[in-house]
Amino acid sequence: TLDPSESSAGATALFFLSDRDVVLSGASSPWGTRAPSPSFSGEKYVYTLPLQSLKDSLSFNEVNAFIRAPYGGGGAMEVSMEGIKELDLILELMASSPAIGPIDGNQTVLNSATSTALLDQSNLSSENDVENFDNKPTNSTEASDDGHQFIVDTPISFGPEKDVGLSFARTSFRIDSIPSGDYVLLVSQLLNDPSLVVVSSTPSGFVVNIFATSDYPSDGIESVSVEGASLDFIELSTDGHYLITLFSTGLKVSSLTADGITAFMQDASLDKNIADAEGLHLSIWPALEYEMMYKDAWRMLRDYFYDPSMAGLEWDRIFDRYLPLVERCSKREELDDVLRQMAGELSALHVFVYGGEYNIPNHGDPMLEAINEIASLGALLRRSTEKFGYEVIKIPETDPDFHMVDGLPMYSPLSSRTLSMSGQDGLAPGDVIVGVNGESVMSVPDINMLLRNVAGESVRLEVVRCNSTSKLQEARKLKARLLESKGEDATESVFALPEPLIVVPLDSEGNSNLWYTAWEWKTRETARHLAADAGFTLGYIHLRDMAGAPAEDAFVRGFYPDYDKEALIVDVRNNHGGNIDSWLLDVLQKRAWMYWEGRSTNITNG
Repeated sequence: TLDPSESSAGATALFFLSDRDVVLSGASSPWGTRAPSPSFSGEKYVYTLPLQSLKDSLSFNEVNAFIRAPYGGGGAMEVSMEGIKELDLILELMASSPAIGPIDGNQTVLNSATSTALLDQSNLSSENDVENFDNKPTNSTEASDDGHQFIVDTPISFGPEKDVGLSFARTSFRIDSIPSGDYVLLVSQLLNDPSLVVVSSTPSGFVVNIFATSDYPSDGIESVSVEGASLDFIELSTDGHYLITLFSTGLKVSSLTADGITAFMQDASLDKNIADAEGLHLSIWPALEYEMMYKDAWRMLRDYFYDPSMAGLEWDRIFDRYLPLVERCSKREELDDVLRQMAGELSALHVFVYGGEYNIPNHGDPMLEAINEIASLGALLRRSTEKFGYEVIKIPETDPDFHMVDGLPMYSPLSSRTLSMSGQDGLAPGDVIVGVNGESVMSVPDINMLLRNVAGESVRLEVVRCNSTSKLQEARKLKARLLESKGEDATESVFALPEPLIVVPLDSEGNSNLWYTAWEWKTRETARHLAADAGFTLGYIHLRDMAGAPAEDAFVRGFYPDYDKEALIVDVRNNHGGNIDSWLLDVLQKRAWMYWEGRSTNITNG
């Protein structure tokens, strides 16, 4: 932002978004298992943090800096907390050192030794830093060797060293003239105007908002939004001089000035200043790109991993260990594998490798994806040449009390629990599937070839019931008994003929979810039986992740039926992470201080 009181351009404030409005959750009643608790509303405000350069912190009177807010236009003393400890330091130095000369107007005269002492308090390294201030550019950009303009960070004073009071951060304040909103990004302030570019989220998509300020010293702010178009992308150019936005109309480039943004807001059709991206290509050398990505991933962990000691590892040697593998990578999936091995050396949670560009065989074509999607019958099958079909080895069983979980069925398409709803009988291990939609399963290398693009649709199976029964099977047995009573051979009429079965196969995700749910149920029952054999009662909960309502539902389904057990297992193996752990621990530590009790109910069984 520009300081109206100074003639030179330079950053004097940092703008940021913050959500600080604590409200109760959406629950309207304090009763039940999920009582309301305070949470952030999601509405954000725009705040600003005044910035004071290291040079300016020494060049003006520190007493005046204390009693006036260090941002353009001045302000109330109570919003400027930064000078408290600096003032104590200055007064102490003035009382103890003759090196500080008399005060002339607003200028404090300091000799080089005292200047160095003050600079040391502001985290500067030497007297050279003091001398170099006069040689550093006062503008926000400087020219590089190739003549391009790039933003140069201004050295900022962060207050005294070891300032546990965070006096620097406490000088921030909210801009009252900008209303709260569902803001997701504060893009920038204009180069020659105090107006701000902010992106907000709406039900129809992301919207660009311009908060235009009135002429100084007025604090009036007018909000203008780009309506009628959803924003797909917004970013500043490398030199910080242009605003780059992507709408359905194309890639739009606008000058980050008052005139440029005015023209941007007046372009209702969003078809002006569109960059010509037709035929734009990028030449990539995969081997060099993979090496660069590896270096970036290694460096990000080095700079941002929570433990500066990198879990005691020699991180430079980790880099050297996996670099030869990167040089042998021929595709992105192999690079991801190397990155996972490198990151896995830290043995830390929430270190992921995902995303990126992959060679997808379906090329994003919905038709190709549908054709190549393999549906599942929700059972373990084995090809049997002796039985001329696919034998059912295992059908997963899940908790009978939860036939639906979060709106999804939890039964195998071949299970009686599924087929009974259509008046059919399910299969059992040992039964044989001999045909799919009129085609023999032995005519193809794998039964999956007959299950392409049929997930969620009705499929006719031809089955031979070896271990299960059905109404048709009972009718055939009755016919066999009649034939036997007449002295005729009835073996073929009972066992040799297959019978039709109409099922609805699952997609790959539904099949995976079914088997996982079946494993949860089996593990829960095993834990209960082992506890019963040991003479105590046990509850068991498996949490796949800790993210949002599905995880909360899983905990409620597992916890409250077993809240009165003597012991509880919370199984978080293979947990994908999330943020409900604090809520979960809060529920587990609750103690019933008061409760309702009627004549016909009690706290033991309700």
